[in-house]
Amino acid sequence: MQHSANHIADRIRLMIATKQFQVGETLPSTRALGKQLGTSFHTVRKAYHQLVDEGLIVSEQGRGFLVQRQSTTLDKTDRLELGATKVSKLLEELIGYGLDEAEVEAIFEEQVSFMEWPERIQTIATVGETLELAKLLSDSIKNQIGVKSHTLIASDFDEVARYDALFVPIHLMKDFRNFGESIRIMPVVFHYDADVLLSILDRVELDAIGLVTAEEDSIPKIIAELKSLMKFEGSFVAGATYGKSLPLFVRNIDLIVYTPASARLVEAKIPEKNRIKLEYIISEKSADTIRAELWDQ
Repeated sequence: MQHSANHIADRIRLMIATKQFQVGETLPSTRALGKQLGTSFHTVRKAYHQLVDEGLIVSEQGRGFLVQRQSTTLDKTDRLELGATKVSKLLEELIGYGLDEAEVEAIFEEQVSFMEWPERIQTIATVGETLELAKLLSDSIKNQIGVKSHTLIASDFDEVARYDALFVPIHLMKDFRNFGESIRIMPVVFHYDADVLLSILDRVELDAIGLVTAEEDSIPKIIAELKSLMKFEGSFVAGATYGKSLPLFVRNIDLIVYTPASARLVEAKIPEKNRIKLEYIISEKSADTIRAELWDQ
């Protein structure tokens, strides 16, 4: 779907009002959001400038566009006038489709009953078997689709009730079906970045690959996935970061594969030619579903 500047401004305005974007937070760059929504960065920039004019966001040199306030600076009279104009235009369209007064009223009452939606979907969490794996998925969703989320361990069901919606890996869906009546559950299909896997396979002469994570519990899951996908016949040497230290084995391994959660330490101490960061790619179907839920309404 090609998004107009007005539509993008409407969606971001709603996300700001419902605190999915907080005051002081930097919005996605115009190029990144344009790519995520399948539109030009010029269109996104136009939308952002609409919100600048409304006082919702501000442009800062070197930082991009930041949320300045949670609601527009329009006073009540201006808000009512704007609302009346939009409703009047919509009524003309509905009448043009042949709806009579009773049908319009019924639709209006039905939609008003759903108005808790902006209030309801304020907090979103991404689920993973470990917090690190949840962050790996959450980062990918944010980078590809422009939607941020908290992270949640799949086994911590007591925390689920705190959130209005969950991004759940498809293989964990069976554990969350019972929450579907009270929480919006969005299954996510994803895979490792093919370019990353090919970069690893290009070094077929390696007898061993090093894996650095931030959590010990992430190691067996990641190794199992990589071995299955790459058919790697060598061995993995793995370890988690500890404080400000990397596992000792990194000194003796030519290639280090690492997670985003361990990136700060790895990238500070391992030369770029000797490291590859793991990333997930969200399937197009899952990405479209998330966009439809949070952008296309």
